[in-house]
Amino acid sequence: MATLLQDTKIGILPMKRTLLAFATSSLFFACVVPSQAQQVLDGIAAVVNEDVITFSQVRELIGPTEMAARQQLKGTDLDSKIKEIRLKAINDLVDRQLILQEFYKNKFNIPDHFIEDRVQTVIREEFGGDRAAFVRTLAAQGYTLDKFKLMEKEKMIVQAMRSQNVKGDVIIPESKILEYYQKHREDYAEDDQIKLRMIAIRKAENGSDSRRAMIEEIRSKIKEGAEFQDLARMYSEDSTQDQGGDWGWINRRTLNENLAKVAFSQKPGQVSEIVELGNSYYLLYIEAKKNSTVKPFAALHDEIQSKLIQEERQRRGDEWIGRLRKKAYIKMF
Repeated sequence: MATLLQDTKIGILPMKRTLLAFATSSLFFACVVPSQAQQVLDGIAAVVNEDVITFSQVRELIGPTEMAARQQLKGTDLDSKIKEIRLKAINDLVDRQLILQEFYKNKFNIPDHFIEDRVQTVIREEFGGDRAAFVRTLAAQGYTLDKFKLMEKEKMIVQAMRSQNVKGDVIIPESKILEYYQKHREDYAEDDQIKLRMIAIRKAENGSDSRRAMIEEIRSKIKEGAEFQDLARMYSEDSTQDQGGDWGWINRRTLNENLAKVAFSQKPGQVSEIVELGNSYYLLYIEAKKNSTVKPFAALHDEIQSKLIQEERQRRGDEWIGRLRKKAYIKMF
């Protein structure tokens, strides 16, 4: 959260009295505006009053997201998704630029030592105090120290300005919290769960039925009173062998559909029939079972209240950005 030095009569103080903002994140990635020559060569994505947003800034913002889309989609679906991603990025950068302009127009300031404190925090927490390693990492990612400092400064500005302009405490009436719970009860439902142990035996590579005979013998011993977990430690060939085949509490989505169908149809204390699936045989043992339940309102009250407060703050922030947009000259290309 940003920490603001405030006067009781005004919000953010003028430059002489300074704005103190120590915020390490914002809704927008702080991209550095290139030189005028670079802007011309790079291409203009948008103009915000007197400032230019370039295509390189857009690419820098959406790089990982666009790459993921290209791996998952093709054809017209991909084209539509890329357009959507780029449009959102341009709008985010426009909003960010409006916030920065508002900050400097009002002659606000963030002292340099706050930026240096942020740099030192990153070096200490992420690089074990090794400043040289930090600088090398920046260089490998195409950043200079000055560019990093500017990025961090602009993040602080955006966060501080948003916090300052979402005025007043947000109070959510109890009736609204209860109404939200009642409308979204299904979102807070806990699935059926079982406490599962499993033995998995791979089939013989030569096609013989010796492994089938082995798991049949294991099942017979369990039916005769042998402890499931002891036999799992001796014979199971999956990652839970050392834990006696213990999978803990799981829901249906944890297992293969065929295994889940068998497991959830059993009663606690039962060992399943042998399940043949792929190249393995399985035995399932259900230690306990929990039926689907909905968390009570009292247990969710604070979580829902926090969610609604955040949504209200977001709404107020969007209204503020909307007012900035109305009085600005914005052109997208």
